[in-house]
Amino acid sequence: MVAKRIIPCLDVADGRVVKGVNFVGLRDAGDPVELACRYSASGADELVFLDIAASHQGRDTLVDLVRRTAEAVTIPFTVGGGISSVEGITALLRAGADKVSLNSSAVRDPELVSRGAERFGCQCIVVAIDARRRQGATPGWDVYVKGGRENTGLDAVAWARQVVALGAGEILLTSMDGDGTQAGYELNLTRAVAEAVDVPVIASGGAGCIDHIAQALDMGPGGGKASAALLASLLHDGVLTVGEIKADLLARGLPIRPVMAPYLGG
Repeated sequence: MVAKRIIPCLDVADGRVVKGVNFVGLRDAGDPVELACRYSASGADELVFLDIAASHQGRDTLVDLVRRTAEAVTIPFTVGGGISSVEGITALLRAGADKVSLNSSAVRDPELVSRGAERFGCQCIVVAIDARRRQGATPGWDVYVKGGRENTGLDAVAWARQVVALGAGEILLTSMDGDGTQAGYELNLTRAVAEAVDVPVIASGGAGCIDHIAQALDMGPGGGKASAALLASLLHDGVLTVGEIKADLLARGLPIRPVMAPYLGG
């Protein structure tokens, strides 16, 4: 069985890691390079670096910051925010990213997913989906873009199927309802998308304790069936460490890569 992954997320605005609730009320959480080094050394499986203001502000991701961060870590690294062309993807991969994450630009130009996958391989293309529970009689979740500011009217599950058909090799799925609340992942959303596509799904938005992480990764009937769990506040605020999370998940029988000895408490 493929090992489940624990992935710290570095949401960056104006060169600093930030964290909020439901995509608003952002607060400073530290220096991105420093945090990236800490998580890489402490046994995280991958990192995600998202320039969350890039699409909203209409500018490119900070390539220099990406380069410095990538040079400092020894684990796979995904970068997203403001990527709108194959040239933009090329610049980030050359700066040291292993994968790129497309969100608003994929909605605006779905063929960018295909062009990126054809040139660099499906494994390099992650599509990030920010989803919010739909209000009204029709159940489901709508896809939002521009940092959660604009409802596209797209159904999240259908959109996930579409981008995978276009070549996306992974889905980064964030529940806007759960983001920053620490009330738990939106398991129904995660399960619906994971069952609809044949690529890994990263659960994001709402982790407040190890139980929440275990539930998202559980492949059983009530589990979220995610391949990886994205974490921010729990790690940034020092509530839990990567080592503590992995030790607990291993004890539950989940397929997790163990942290090597000197870093178990990091």
